[in-house]
Amino acid sequence: MKLGLQLGYWGQGPIDNAPALVAAAEEAGFDAVFTAESWGSDAYTPLAWWGAATSRVKLGTSVAQLSARPPTSLAMAALTLDHLSGGRHIIGLGVSGPQVVEGWYGQPFAKPLARTREYVSVVRDVLARERPVTNAGPHHPLPYPADRPGATGLGKPLKPITHPLRSDIPIWLGAEGPKNVAQTAEIADGWLAIFYSLRLADQYEEWLAEGFARPGARRTRDEFEVAATVQVVITDDVAEAVERYRPSTALYVGGMGAKEKNFHAELYRRMGYGDAVDEIGALFREGRKAEAMAAVPDEMVRETMIAGTADEVRAQIKQWEAAGVSMLMVTARDVETIRRLAALV
Repeated sequence: MKLGLQLGYWGQGPIDNAPALVAAAEEAGFDAVFTAESWGSDAYTPLAWWGAATSRVKLGTSVAQLSARPPTSLAMAALTLDHLSGGRHIIGLGVSGPQVVEGWYGQPFAKPLARTREYVSVVRDVLARERPVTNAGPHHPLPYPADRPGATGLGKPLKPITHPLRSDIPIWLGAEGPKNVAQTAEIADGWLAIFYSLRLADQYEEWLAEGFARPGARRTRDEFEVAATVQVVITDDVAEAVERYRPSTALYVGGMGAKEKNFHAELYRRMGYGDAVDEIGALFREGRKAEAMAAVPDEMVRETMIAGTADEVRAQIKQWEAAGVSMLMVTARDVETIRRLAALV
């Protein structure tokens, strides 16, 4: 089992002790460090800033949002960071949701599967640098079609001036639903699994297997990474740990998506928490956040956690590994926790 440190995105400000956390993760033998973005801090700037003080640990985005950048721009950032880090970058991508895509980026959310496939294809073409990059797809056409409003018709196919250090920088995709996970197995090098549940492990493997079986699939199951974001808490008081992470579960289920489209809520429905999801969502939409948090059942929080004494946590990690998870992306926020987690694996 590999360990990744998930620094995520910022709240009101930067993570105060991030440099110490990153240094501790590298010293303890963590495989990677990840940053994310929502509608505040971006993923690449902190990753480059903090990563500059490292020499071994991989540097990943989990996730960079597709609608934040054209695929050529993402590829530029990726090849730049990969050069600066000596070949340690992992491209982690995700579609986000319609509230963010249309409300923050002013982009259409429709056809997320097709958009993802096209985006990844363009990024790979840029990194391959075999020929000027063109794309006939409707979502990211290159050059920009001359018959579209505002076009000059002067667009020219280009390839990057800078030669990528690696033409095959790994691309991992955030995915939650069956079609998205299957496509991830088909076109990507890894799956960024948020809210992974052991109870659904067999179902996840079925979705992945569908993608691996498609003609032209990029990887086999043995070559493919499954990186699961998880709260790992070494404690004698599991109830306290559950209470600590209850607000986060409530926020993602009730506040990180629209009533009509919330991928996190749909995932928890698959786990069997449909009634709780309905109640939490309704309370959030009414602005009753404290009540929404209180409505989250203990077992719903515990579903996606690894918690207990050191021996119990070690045993649970082995269960996740046996289920097919190759990396635990942990959200540790103190150096001692990072060291203790490293000692367990």
